[in-house]
Amino acid sequence: MSLFRKKETEAEPLVTPPEHDASTGTAADVEAVMRKYDRESNTRIWEGAPKWIISALMAVFSLYCIIDTVFLTTLTEIRLPVFMGLILLLGFLTFPARKGEVRVNHLPWYDILLIVCGSGAYFFYAINARTVIQLSSRIMKEPLYIVIGLIGILALVELCRRCVGIPILCVAGALLVYTFVNLMSGDVAMTFAQVIRTMFYTTNGIFSNPITVCAKFIVVFIIFGAFLERTGIANFFISLANALAGAAPGGPAKVAVISSALCGMVSGSSVGNTVTTGSVTIPMMKKTGYKGEFAGAVEAAASTGGQIMPPIMGAAAFLMAEFTSEPYSKIAVRAILPAVLYFTGIYIAVHLEAKKLGLKGIPKEELPKMSKLIKRIYLLFPLVLLVVLVSTNTYTMAYSAALAIVATIVVSLPDFILDGVHTSRTDGVATGIRQSGFDILKMVFGALEGGAKGSVTVAVACGMAGIISGCITVTGLASKLLSAIVSVAGGHMMVALVLTMLCCIVLGMGVPTTANYCIMAATCAPILMDPSIGVSKMAAHFFVFYFGIVADITPPVALAAYAGSAIAKADPMKTGINATKLAIAAFIVPYIFALSPQMLFVDVESAFQVVQICISALLGIFGVAAALNGFIFRKLPVVFRVLLAAGGLGMLIPGTLTDVVGLVLVGAICVFEFFAAKRSTDPLNA
Repeated sequence: MSLFRKKETEAEPLVTPPEHDASTGTAADVEAVMRKYDRESNTRIWEGAPKWIISALMAVFSLYCIIDTVFLTTLTEIRLPVFMGLILLLGFLTFPARKGEVRVNHLPWYDILLIVCGSGAYFFYAINARTVIQLSSRIMKEPLYIVIGLIGILALVELCRRCVGIPILCVAGALLVYTFVNLMSGDVAMTFAQVIRTMFYTTNGIFSNPITVCAKFIVVFIIFGAFLERTGIANFFISLANALAGAAPGGPAKVAVISSALCGMVSGSSVGNTVTTGSVTIPMMKKTGYKGEFAGAVEAAASTGGQIMPPIMGAAAFLMAEFTSEPYSKIAVRAILPAVLYFTGIYIAVHLEAKKLGLKGIPKEELPKMSKLIKRIYLLFPLVLLVVLVSTNTYTMAYSAALAIVATIVVSLPDFILDGVHTSRTDGVATGIRQSGFDILKMVFGALEGGAKGSVTVAVACGMAGIISGCITVTGLASKLLSAIVSVAGGHMMVALVLTMLCCIVLGMGVPTTANYCIMAATCAPILMDPSIGVSKMAAHFFVFYFGIVADITPPVALAAYAGSAIAKADPMKTGINATKLAIAAFIVPYIFALSPQMLFVDVESAFQVVQICISALLGIFGVAAALNGFIFRKLPVVFRVLLAAGGLGMLIPGTLTDVVGLVLVGAICVFEFFAAKRSTDPLNA
């Protein structure tokens, strides 16, 4: 027995890890890649006085949004055009006309013209809102108003091209042409005027539900997320994940999964979360022994999945509550199991990869102490406060978010005060106090500026989403689409789900998640909910939300994977493919809850059924992850991988029969592999 222990201790890893390049990309490398692939990252470079002026404009915009949303009761026809006018002003100051624009403090004449005319069109509407309401359909006979509307639409289209991308413009352009042809009544000029009026001056176009929700909820939550980032909550989450999983085999990858899940639910940005947490976790993973494309993929997949993590879900939970008229608390509860399955799948995959390569964890002496982290648990108070206020309907969502922002500033005070005390010991008490006060103001200013920057792209995409949904509504295209999908599907739900998935992924390429959800909630979700298709309301909305998110890691346009590959200095396409494999649960689970909404805790008959669904689903995702990785206790033959995948899928589908069959398959293979691996390492069988 002692001989066996000695040999086991000295045994080589099951797969000897090759020598890996542990180098990682610099901040400049990441910025270069993002400027090339991500339109949202391709921004102007401002320095000196211009930078301070534009930063101040952005901070004032954020303050205006908070005050307007929480306190003002301005007429909608005034409030929304002012909001969009400010968005266009900041947008053209931020995004250049071409990729790779690096000239410092450069604003060409045509952008000045776009700022004046584009923003001016929306401000003109706001100033003349009451006249627009009085004119109603007679506005089509007012050439000035039609020209102003056309300029406003074209300016929005150009800004969308710069910061969102071409796919959504292709969809919107095709629908606008279809709308024009559909409304054609012989008088081309009058038809053109009717389209302009509908898209610019009514609630069936730019100022429809998506932009209303954006101005009312999304922007405030983006600002809230910016404040959370400035308090150091991202670093707290990374330290917490290190304390929990850093010492485990392949610890850095598990740290990436946990920290990205926690950070991503707040940030609401797959790319932003990948860069923020990936700058810490990816170098750790490469140093441990993971390949660059795998390390980048882990971070990209986990960061993208952060947006499905309750209770915040990157503000999507609050949007879904608005679209479905369901209480926020129910939305958060229904999101729990799919999110757990998603991250469990990634966690299992990185664990099996670590065991396969014989990778170790981080030495315990290098990890943060849990006792010290507990002392900073107060950083979570704003999140808890927001969830409690919204869940109990104590205040409106916007007012709750505003209170959470105030709470974020309050919980950041101890760090600033302690820094001030430390400074006072060196430079004097007065200097220390002034320094800490200055740091607080700097943090608030930076958070307001960051919130405004994050709002521009989302607002522009929501404006285009309004045009898309407006075209569908005005032309009655929704019913035609429904008939076409039902005809193609032939009464089969699965075909309709596949078509919807493809739409979500294509439209989601480069489009912010919140805007993508707004588009799909207004277009595809109602189609899935039709009785002829038969998907429940909650399942339909979760379905389109999930597939809008995974577009960020689905090749060929996998922005989160590109960000991860830039840090890892790895091939972007290989990183995207690996990320898709790791996030396989996000491609499977939506079909499961569309077919069986019990996974979302809808129509559940008993507590036992809930337990059964949870346990079988977790075991099922283990089977699928192991099949994709090809390893449990040793390398798996192809036949076993196929059987594991089949058994895992069987357990993911709610139902006693499928659970039993899946459990038998997965359990039998695991037991067989355990004893087979033990025999192969037993010195008596050597």
